[in-house]
This record gives sequence, structure tokens and C-alpha cells, in this order.
Amino acid sequence: MTTSGAADLASDLRLALGRVARKIRRIYVDAAEGVSFLELAVLQRLERTGPSAPGTIAGDEGVTSAAVAATLTSLERAGLVHRARDPGDRRRVIVTITPSGQQTLEARESASIGRIEAALSRLTRGERERLAAAVPLLERIATEL
Repeated sequence: MTTSGAADLASDLRLALGRVARKIRRIYVDAAEGVSFLELAVLQRLERTGPSAPGTIAGDEGVTSAAVAATLTSLERAGLVHRARDPGDRRRVIVTITPSGQQTLEARESASIGRIEAALSRLTRGERERLAAAVPLLERIATEL
């Protein structure tokens, strides 16, 4: 492949993957009805890593403590997280995802997977096989970036 061919492929790949990523993010947010992208990110982190301190969440998400505090207030009002004092250090607050928060994530996951499956069902068998073969390559590219 020529240098310009590689540059053209890189440009085409960036545009196509960017469109797919934006659409998937939109499905995630829409499926959670009224839950912002940062709120979803916090819920996902709590589900994946377990209870956490607000400062840790802010650092992991790369946002300010004030942004996380506002997000946690909103999530707590909606019943999606619970804040409590750390029994080992009463000065610390620990945030935990609630069953309602987990249901919100499950609805988002189901909606996004369903939409992707619907799009894949409109491809031919050969197209799906080519796409499946490309997934490991995309993963490899992701680790190289």
C-alpha cells in the first residue's frame, strides 16, 4: 500500500469509526432517558470497580471534584447511587450503585446491542463475516494508538 493509500485509509477509517462511536454514544444516552453522559460514565465505573470515593471517581474520569459532586447529587436524587460514610474512616464518603442504577445500565446496554444487532442483520452473511474478521484488527489498531 502506498503512503497516500495508507493516509486515505486512515482518513476513511477515522471518519467511519467516528460516526459509529457518536451514534453508539447517542443510543447509550437516549436509552437512559434523562441521564447525562457523565452520569452514565460514573454508573459504569461504579458497576465495574465497585464502591468508590468521589475524589477517586473524579480522578478516574478526568473531571473536577465539583463536576462529580453535582453528578452524584443528581444520581442520588434519581435513586441511582447511594452515598454513605466509610465505616473505616468516617471522614470519607463512599458511593455505591443501587439496583435502579444497575437497571439503568442494563437498559442502555440492551438498547445499544439491539440497535447494533438490527444494523448487522441488514448485512449479508459475507459482510458480517468480513466485519467479524476485522474486529481483531480494530482492537490491534486501538492498542497501537
